[in-house]
Parts: sequence; C-alpha cells; structure tokens
Amino acid sequence: MMADPKPRRLVSDDVAVELSARRTGMSFQRTRMSADRTLMAVIRTSLSLIGFGFTIFQFFQRLREAGTLTHAGSARNFGITLVALGILMLIGGIVYHIQYMLGLRAQRKDMAADRLIHGESRFPVSLTLITAILLLVTGITAIVSMIFQIGPFN
Repeated sequence: MMADPKPRRLVSDDVAVELSARRTGMSFQRTRMSADRTLMAVIRTSLSLIGFGFTIFQFFQRLREAGTLTHAGSARNFGITLVALGILMLIGGIVYHIQYMLGLRAQRKDMAADRLIHGESRFPVSLTLITAILLLVTGITAIVSMIFQIGPFN
C-alpha cells in the first residue's frame, strides 16, 4: 500500500485558520480605535491650551480697555503663545494620525490581498480626525483674531 502524497487537512484546521483570520481582522479595528483615542487625547490637550490662551488674552484685554491696566502686553503675548502651542500640537497630532492610518490601511489591504484576513468590514474615515480639523480651523481663526484684532473673536 502506498502512502497518500497529499496529507489530508482536518476540518478543525480550517476552523482554526478562519478564526485566526477573523481575530486578526478585528485587531485592525481595535488598533484603529486606539489611534482615534490617541488623537482625542491630543484634541483635549490642544483645546485646553487654546481655551486657556484665549481666556487669558481676553481677560487682560478687557482690563486694559476698562482702564484698570495700562499695559497688558506680556499677558497678551502669553495668551497668544498658549493658543499657538495648542495649534502646533494639534497639527502634529493630525499629521501623525493621518500617517499612522494610511500605514494601517496599506497593511490591512496587503493582508487582505494575501488572504490572511477577510477585510470585509468597513474602515471608515475617522470622525475624531474631522473634529480635530474643525478645532484647528477654530484655533487658527482665534489666533488671527487675537493678533490682528479682526474676525469673530474680537
């Protein structure tokens, strides 16, 4: 009797491979959500910096307008600096998030092409990224208003 040239695969092997592919696919979703949480932390910190800076600027600006203070230049500059730091931090967070997500999408696409994962679930655009971009526009509007004394925040 001759040995079978092809070893038979057990049904349990197919199930194990299927479960592994699904777990790996789900890990991409967890990693995506983790990247969103990281961007949310950047948003919170940037929002705090922008908010504190704008508040400090407005507070001392009102004191100067009321005649309580004659010179509020250093406080004004400190407020502008805080807003600028918030904007820079937000830009860095957005750039990092976009680069990370593009890399993750490419890796996911490659693994789906190699049939290591199914890749059937959606990989939507990050709502957190959209929020970060809207906050960036608001921060830029605020700093322009503060520096040039124009715009909606003057």
